[in-house]
Amino acid sequence: MRVRPQRSPGIAARILAGQSIVLAAGAITVGLVAMLVGPALFHQHLLEAGHSPESPELLHIEIAYRDASLISLGVGVIISMFAAGTVTWSLTRRLRRSMAELTGAARDLSEGKYATRFPPVDFGTEFETLAAAFNTMAARLEGVEDTRRRMLSDLAHELRTPIAALSAYHEGLHDGIVVLGPESRSVLNTQIERLARLADDIDDVSRAEEGRLDLDLVEVTVPDLVLSTMDRVRDAYDAKGVTLTLDDSSGPGHTLCVDRNRMGQVLHNLLSNALRHTPAGGAVAVAVGRYQDGNVVTVHDNGEGIAPEQLEHVFERFYRGDSARTRDRTGSGIGLTISKAIVEAHGGRLIASSPGAGKGSTFTIQL
Repeated sequence: MRVRPQRSPGIAARILAGQSIVLAAGAITVGLVAMLVGPALFHQHLLEAGHSPESPELLHIEIAYRDASLISLGVGVIISMFAAGTVTWSLTRRLRRSMAELTGAARDLSEGKYATRFPPVDFGTEFETLAAAFNTMAARLEGVEDTRRRMLSDLAHELRTPIAALSAYHEGLHDGIVVLGPESRSVLNTQIERLARLADDIDDVSRAEEGRLDLDLVEVTVPDLVLSTMDRVRDAYDAKGVTLTLDDSSGPGHTLCVDRNRMGQVLHNLLSNALRHTPAGGAVAVAVGRYQDGNVVTVHDNGEGIAPEQLEHVFERFYRGDSARTRDRTGSGIGLTISKAIVEAHGGRLIASSPGAGKGSTFTIQL
């Protein structure tokens, strides 16, 4: 036979029980004082007022005092219990209504209704703080869910192109329409490499965000690290007709303890991103300097810029401010996400700023 769990008393019963205990303790204390101390004091005052100790009136007066005290105490306890019950009922009624709303909101949230919010209640600072905390949690969960859905949608979009290309070439080879020659091999290798790079990038950003990114820290000269990365992308800049310059004010021979390959990856991502969104004839400037007790590297371009409402999303996985915008199809769409995770794994910050669309953008690395 299944034993049903015994339900604990409700909050109304608990509050009423607590008030009853306080009232009972007060009533017992007052009664004991009235019975033990009161008669002796009253008797003494009657004697001092001129009553004879053997006077029969003295006994009747003391009995009247005792009865009046007990009646007053009893009436006071009854009225206090009634008042306590009324206050408890009113308080718990409002409390139950607020708790029911909060429970319903939490249930809706657990069922995936992330737009649920707990309405403001005029029930004290504690409930206002609880409502604010609940709504903040709900808003963050809604944001996480929106990001997850967008990420899955964009991931499917990123996978669709290479999979479609591989499928088309597979069918063509099977039907004899396509010959496995240098051109087809190049296309197949490109799509396979793109899938492999996408898998590696997703693994990298996941490990970085979870704090599992292994860093091989070595001392490097900041300008040398930047210059070596600039040399890797200079041909692409020259081919597009975009000027790439370096402004070094960090001081001669200044070193930094970082993972050279990882930070090179960050700089390469930022420079590639700047090139992608800067038109021919534009310019990208890299600056190296000091920031308080650390180092700062900025990548500034005079290209497309970033709209204010998009700034907070630029580091999200697969985020695209304009889905119709032409993109470099060799990228995985999470370069900035990886860059931010790597910089934060070094204990630094990666900040994006822009005056607005069409006014260029700046990415700042603080270490």
